[in-house]
Amino acid sequence: MLSLFHCHVLSLQYKGQVNLHIFEDWCGSSTAQLRKNLHYPLYPHSRTTVKKLAVSPRWTNYGLRIFGYLHPYTDGEFVFAVSSDDNSEFWLSRDDSPLNLQLLTWIGKTGMEWTAPGEFGKYASQKSRPVRLSVQRMYFFEIVHKQNDRGTDHMEVAVSFPSLLFLLCVCMQAVVLSVYESALRMSDTTHIPQTAASHTRTPSNQPDNQLSSQPVADMRRVDPRDTLYQIPALDSRYLRGVLPDCSYKPSYIIKGFPLLRYQGLQFVHMSYIYPNDYTRLTQMETENTCFYHNSPLDLDSTKNKVPNRGTETRRESSRQRRSGSSRPKSTQTKRGTSRTELNWVKDFTFTTKTRPEYANRQRQTSRAIQTSRERQTSRERKASRQTSRRTSRQRRTSRQISRQRQTTSSATPAAREAPARSTAWSEGALPPGEVRGRNHLVEGIERGGEGERKGEEMGVSESLWSLGGDSEEEEGLAYDSTPPPVFDPEVNWAQTFQVTPVNLQAMRSDWIDLSCNVSGNLLLRPSDALPVVKAFMDKLNHRHNRHFSLVRVLNVERKVDGVQGSRYFLELELRDMTGQHLRLSHYIYALIRHNRSRPRGVLRRAPETLLCKPLGFHWNPTATVHFIVPVKNQARWVQQLIVDMEGLYQTTGDPYFNLIITDYNSTDMDIEAALKASTLHRYQYVKLSGNFERSAGLQAGIDLINDEHSIVFLCDLHIHFPPSIIDSVRKHCVEGHMAFAPIVMRLDCGATPKEPRGYWEVNGFGLLGIYKSDLDAAGGMNTHDFTDRWGGEDWELLDRCVILQSGLEVERIYLRNFLHHYHSKRGMWNRRTQRSGT
Repeated sequence: MLSLFHCHVLSLQYKGQVNLHIFEDWCGSSTAQLRKNLHYPLYPHSRTTVKKLAVSPRWTNYGLRIFGYLHPYTDGEFVFAVSSDDNSEFWLSRDDSPLNLQLLTWIGKTGMEWTAPGEFGKYASQKSRPVRLSVQRMYFFEIVHKQNDRGTDHMEVAVSFPSLLFLLCVCMQAVVLSVYESALRMSDTTHIPQTAASHTRTPSNQPDNQLSSQPVADMRRVDPRDTLYQIPALDSRYLRGVLPDCSYKPSYIIKGFPLLRYQGLQFVHMSYIYPNDYTRLTQMETENTCFYHNSPLDLDSTKNKVPNRGTETRRESSRQRRSGSSRPKSTQTKRGTSRTELNWVKDFTFTTKTRPEYANRQRQTSRAIQTSRERQTSRERKASRQTSRRTSRQRRTSRQISRQRQTTSSATPAAREAPARSTAWSEGALPPGEVRGRNHLVEGIERGGEGERKGEEMGVSESLWSLGGDSEEEEGLAYDSTPPPVFDPEVNWAQTFQVTPVNLQAMRSDWIDLSCNVSGNLLLRPSDALPVVKAFMDKLNHRHNRHFSLVRVLNVERKVDGVQGSRYFLELELRDMTGQHLRLSHYIYALIRHNRSRPRGVLRRAPETLLCKPLGFHWNPTATVHFIVPVKNQARWVQQLIVDMEGLYQTTGDPYFNLIITDYNSTDMDIEAALKASTLHRYQYVKLSGNFERSAGLQAGIDLINDEHSIVFLCDLHIHFPPSIIDSVRKHCVEGHMAFAPIVMRLDCGATPKEPRGYWEVNGFGLLGIYKSDLDAAGGMNTHDFTDRWGGEDWELLDRCVILQSGLEVERIYLRNFLHHYHSKRGMWNRRTQRSGT
């Protein structure tokens, strides 16, 4: 192929290749969606080089960033063009500086735009204005490309010069590498250029109204729970003597009961929340309506019950993805997941005449034409049978008319000719120049000769439906071609109906709580929460001579126990006599007292409820929380974890937390050096050898903790933490009584914390907060049964904490903005790449 560039005058070491950065596991088809990626642009999934600006790795859900230098072979004005599936952008600098990049060509405004390979004239934005380049200079360029899970993935850049056609612009000697990265670790990012192409949104993606600034999910709206840690806490001395002490023995706590493995999660009970924390994922109910499972929300209670469309919708979406019907691209050529090694630098050569898309489309068109002809032939055969039956009736009628007219003495010559002409027409011998009815058209098509051409000359509507003339209408056997009348239903726009408020929370079944992963926290009714708050405030002010006033109810959590009594966790904002705002976060117990002694013949009185302070059940506001994370060769995620922990410390100023990383000899990053360079107040690092083992890695971190009265939080690497996470873990861990297993929201592919789309991980207990003394009493992590695999170790630990050794209860709530980033397991830990022969 003729190259418009050459580098024979360059003395650079690395010419004939450019840098290629790949961002995998990211859905969406627009370049704006790629820029929302947590790791873009500094931490790609992999880094390599490419020798030609025409790539087609045959993979799904990825983004590419290609950058380097171009050097023209002569002075002149050049026009660049780009072609891709899906969106792409081509940026070119005025010189060799990445700071002077300008957007020249692009495909895509909404992510719905795409082109076939080598198609450079579909959109006006594909071609650039003429750009004058000099042979004496090099020019920095950058390409951004995004591909979703459909279509033929490709991206190529072309260039034209006066009197030349568009050609692929870059061959081996046409490009110059920006930086050689083979000797660098994935954590080394200082060499990566950060340009306008890396961060700037294109004008088409700028928000055009104020609605775009509104949060996508209600969970993202401002809630006082998110900043509760900022309010100074009420001195615990004010709580002494407010309520009487009572023993805390809930009926749902069991210990030493023989159960099968993994049955402990069946004894974990949800708590009720007041006020509404909007953890219900209403933004996902267009795809999953399981919250309304078997709920009669209709105007007629005897029918039309709201169906459970969640499964059907997912099945329909799956069918659309498999068939590709949701997007009519030219081809569907995605490879399966069995091919795990991608050739990111594979040559992609083609011509516009031999593109496989067009050949495939032509075959599809041929099949469609053949199917249409088969259907047409079937209709013609049916019409022919109808015509034959009608002809038989006409013959009988003609013979009867002939006999009648032979007996009529006043018959005219014209009348005597009528039977013969009718008989001749019924036999198929029409007068010259006449084409009558559907009969002749069908016969002409079957013969494949003159009749079909005559039918085309008449027009479809006339040849098929004009059955008039001297045929059956004259004999009283008219063919009625008038279509039946169509009636539109009458709409009563003035119709009204009577409706009453529906408490959907009261309708929630066990199926919803265990299976519906968008339902969110159980909501506590105001009539159940506010009387308890009022009773406690009366006790508090009676104790301290009305020293405090209630500003607002921030949070109330209730763990229901219909036998012994419900436990409440009150979080109130108070104002003292000096006007200072204080936070009260306190556990109380609504103990049910049964009157066991009664005189004979006297009815037993209803049980009484006594507000009391559960003995030993209190949380420690200064307990240190240790976040333990085992890792191996996950540099970009480890770096993000360190950044997030730095943000937690800077936002909260909380000195009572510690990050512990257990590293299985990572080679892509110096984790210890990164921790030392961070602004973390406290951290610990231990290096392990061998294959990655999550249980052993967590236990190694647990062994580093000396204070048994501190909290261990068994954590994951891919977590987005809300600022309130440290305070939430402390408040819901009670030494000797309770562990905390917050429910995390798993983000979908392409979703971000600012635009959360996904589902709640209702059955996962891998994120667990527990006091070290309780964990040691339960035996720690099971490093014997869970060695070279992970999954199930959380349920096994739950069995031992809840059932066997400890008899703890596990607090289980949906935690606002507590998110798990999407990622696949390809290339992680012990997974290996299957080499391909192609």
